[in-house]
Amino acid sequence: MCNPNLCSIFSRDLGNLKFCLLILNQSFDKGHFHCLWSKAALRACADGGANCLYHITEGSQDSFLPDYISGDFDSIQPEVKEYYKVKGCELIETMDQDLTDFTKCLQILQKKIEKKGLQIDVIVALGGLGGRFDQTMASVETLFLARNITPFPVIVIQECSLIYLLQPGKHKLCVDTGLEGAWCGLIPIGNSCESVTTTGLKWNLTVNRCHITSHHMHQEKQLFPSTNQVLKFGTLVSTSNTYDDSKIVTVETDKPLLWTMAIKR
Repeated sequence: MCNPNLCSIFSRDLGNLKFCLLILNQSFDKGHFHCLWSKAALRACADGGANCLYHITEGSQDSFLPDYISGDFDSIQPEVKEYYKVKGCELIETMDQDLTDFTKCLQILQKKIEKKGLQIDVIVALGGLGGRFDQTMASVETLFLARNITPFPVIVIQECSLIYLLQPGKHKLCVDTGLEGAWCGLIPIGNSCESVTTTGLKWNLTVNRCHITSHHMHQEKQLFPSTNQVLKFGTLVSTSNTYDDSKIVTVETDKPLLWTMAIKR
């Protein structure tokens, strides 16, 4: 499948993706925020994400009002909650403690997209990859849950990092905007991957149950001579990879596989 040109949401020339923005409760790059906010079709905050929005827009909060704020409201500051309430922003309390505020906010977002009949390409979550490690992992978990919440791809961005969960099948990722950073990776989190093939990377992968190779400088090198090796923690994880000169990365995987890449700030 042809995936969204992930960095084009930041590009003036290629920024034709239609998307919704979901702000999470972690600090984020101000430049990324302004670019995303100005282009988003719908804007939401997950609980304490409203604090981040309020403080990053200090002095001009009236110009940055979210369509809604949702959560159990244990993180949002009382004065921030009151401010957005007075300004007429919709506050949606979600008390289910089995799901994170990110996941619950995504559920609400999908319903609003359907109700409004919005035509979008992707959902962008800003924040969620820094600070507490357990919350970072919770963001990854939401990407897995998102498969049953929304038909749209969900990407998470914070500072210089972007993550996107590739579903089983063939994927084409364009990395030609000039906004991509130097590094990328493929992380088999949540499951092992028994079959992965890539092109467009400096160190491409060819992984199957009986054979794992890395095509380094166009020369095939067998990494694990034993059989029944897979892409998984404790065996092989592709980190600190980078791109060749083709400007296109293809990935074919038999299981969900987390794509991560650097983005310029």
